[in-house]
Amino acid sequence: MLDTIDVTFHGKRHTDFDLKRITKAQEQGFDVPVTAYLCGVSIRSRAGIGVVFGHKRKDQYGRFGDGHLIRTSDVIKAEREGRFWVLTTVNSRYVIATFQRDNGRASLREFLRHSQGQRHFTPRVLQ
Repeated sequence: MLDTIDVTFHGKRHTDFDLKRITKAQEQGFDVPVTAYLCGVSIRSRAGIGVVFGHKRKDQYGRFGDGHLIRTSDVIKAEREGRFWVLTTVNSRYVIATFQRDNGRASLREFLRHSQGQRHFTPRVLQ
C-alpha cells in the first residue's frame, strides 16, 4: 500500500483580458502593499470570491497559486483606489482586476449598501 494522497486543485486559466487588467493594476501601484489580485470577483456573505493572481503567501504546496479559486475572510471595507476597487480584510488587501460577469458589480453595490456604517462580521465559531 502506498502512502500517497491524490489531491486535485481546482483552477482556472486567466483570460487575456484578465491579464491586461492585472498588468494595468500593477502599473498603477498602490500606497499600501497589495496581497493579491483577483479576477472574476463577486462578494457573498461579506467575503470576496474570485480567481487569484500573484498572492504574496503562495506556497510550495499550491495554496494561493495563480488560477486558484479563493474566498477571502470578511471584507472590512471596499474602496476605489485610482481605476480599481480594493477589498480590505483583517490581514490582507485584494485588488479587483475584473468582476464576475452578470453579477459581480451588482454584488459590490449590494455589499456597499448593506455594510454602510455596520460592522457585523461572521462569528469565528458558529453554534
